[in-house]
Amino acid sequence: MNFLQQSEKDVSQEYADKGYIIRPVADKNMLDKIRDELVSLIEKTIHPIINHGSNILNEVHKSLSPDNLNPFRLKMIEGINDRAWFRQAYYQLAMPYLNILVGNELSMQLRVNLSIQLPDDNSSLLPTHADTWSGDSPYEVVVWLPLVDCYDTKSMYLLPPTHTQELEKNFSKYAGKNSEELFQSIKNDIEWLKVNYGEVLVFNQTLPHGNRINKENETRWSMNCRFKSVFSPYGDKKLGEFFEPITLRTVSRMAMDYKLPSI
Repeated sequence: MNFLQQSEKDVSQEYADKGYIIRPVADKNMLDKIRDELVSLIEKTIHPIINHGSNILNEVHKSLSPDNLNPFRLKMIEGINDRAWFRQAYYQLAMPYLNILVGNELSMQLRVNLSIQLPDDNSSLLPTHADTWSGDSPYEVVVWLPLVDCYDTKSMYLLPPTHTQELEKNFSKYAGKNSEELFQSIKNDIEWLKVNYGEVLVFNQTLPHGNRINKENETRWSMNCRFKSVFSPYGDKKLGEFFEPITLRTVSRMAMDYKLPSI
C-alpha cells in the first residue's frame, strides 16, 4: 500500500524517473543569509578585493588566482560551518523535499561542503563517479545548493537512471580504464543540470556524476551535503563519525533507551 498524498507521489516519481528534483528553496530569506555570510567572509579574506557588489560571487576570479583557490575554499568552509545557525538553515532549505523522499527522522553529515570553480580552471574537477562506488550508502541523498545561477559547464552533470542501468550491465568492461575514458563513453548521454539561485537540487548519488572545466565567464559557487534516514544502513560513513541525527523523534529516542525489565 502507498498512503502518500498525490503531491508526494508526484515528487517521488520524478525523482525515480530523472534521478533528481529541482525545487524552490523552502526559505529564500535564509538562503540570502547564507549567501551574505559568505560574501562577508570573502571580503575579510581577500585583500585587497575589487568591489563587485552583489555579483562578487560570480566575479571572485577577478581577485583570486587558481593557486590560492584551495586555501581560500577551506577558509570559506571553516568559516560558514562555524556559524551555529548554518547547518540547521541548510537543512530547512530542503526540508519539505527530504521529508517526502527520505523521511522525517534524518541524519545529516557533520560539515557542509563548498565547491568553487573558477572559469577555465582545471584544479577543481570532480571526475565521473558514483558515491556508492567508494563506499557511500545507497540510502543517502545529496542536497546541492547553488549560490549563483549554475548552468552548462558552470554546473554539474548526471547520467540519467536508464543510461546508468545500461552502464552497469556492462560495467566490467571498464575495469582498468580511468575516469576520463568513462566520461568519454557516456558524454552523449549525460544531462547538464540547470539550477538557479533560489533553487535546490536533491539528487541520487548512486548515479554517475561530476563536472568539467568551467567554460563560462563566471565562477561557480555551490554547496553539497548528504542526508539519510537515521535507521537506514550506513556505508563507510558512519553515524557519529560523518553523520549525526538531526530530527530524531520522541518515540525513537525513548525506544533506544528502553530496557526490558528482568525478572
